[in-house]
Amino acid sequence: MQLATDTIRAAVHTALSEDHAADDVTTRWSVPEQMDVEAVMIAKQPGRVAGLPLTESVYDAIDPSVAVRPAVADGDPVRAGQPLAWISGPARSIITGERAALNFVQRMSGIATLTSAFVAAIGQHEVKLLDTRKTAPGLRALDKYAVTCGGGTNHRLDLAAMVLLKENHLAAAGGVRSAVRRVRDGMAATRRHLAVEVEVTTLAEAYEALDCQVEWIMLDNMSTDVIRSVVEQRDASGSGCRLEASGTISLETVADIAASGVDALSVGALTHSAPALDTSLLISPFEPQEQTVRP
Repeated sequence: MQLATDTIRAAVHTALSEDHAADDVTTRWSVPEQMDVEAVMIAKQPGRVAGLPLTESVYDAIDPSVAVRPAVADGDPVRAGQPLAWISGPARSIITGERAALNFVQRMSGIATLTSAFVAAIGQHEVKLLDTRKTAPGLRALDKYAVTCGGGTNHRLDLAAMVLLKENHLAAAGGVRSAVRRVRDGMAATRRHLAVEVEVTTLAEAYEALDCQVEWIMLDNMSTDVIRSVVEQRDASGSGCRLEASGTISLETVADIAASGVDALSVGALTHSAPALDTSLLISPFEPQEQTVRP
């Protein structure tokens, strides 16, 4: 997944607006107006980096004279103390943009780091690690991009991307078979064709969904033994349906579930519970005679 320029600009505009970056009274009153400095953004712990294009956009919005030189690329592993980007230009502009730039990089790198940990735990199993729609409101594209930086795969981006019949849909529609029939009637009436996935919580629902020949079945909060039973039934039937395991999958359990024969695992924690990667932005120390002050 690539981040569209408009998406980046919109996120940066919102961040700078809520921070009232144009009226940074502390910086304006304490930092010499004509001072130019060098700064470095560093990782303070090991992880996987994401969000550096947002840093460039933050400073382009605040002051195009600020130069941002990435030291690594999104998706790269980083160690504690490793530079992520070098930033040079007017001290006021660099300090004003510091928090917004770090907020993006910390959150997105945290998501990429947790995702990469799950990918590593899955190991050699041929299973896709999927994200969910459990993202920060207004930041979904950024969150999902960060997942790809960690080696994960994006599930549906929004409600229009595919049909995903969940618990409340099934309850309202009268069960799996009724819900699938109604969806197919709706697609026929509107001349649209989308992949259909059904979330199930029992073996009976899973077998019913297999009979409906949907494209995907989500096995929610099922034990590994039950998941294997559904996999065996799917394989014996010759169905081309793909199976997705979901629900409270952790780093401790993901390998066993990946070995069950499912095609994908979806983990909401990738975006709703990833701890931020600790990063810092520091102006290089200068002796007074070495400070660069523009005339």
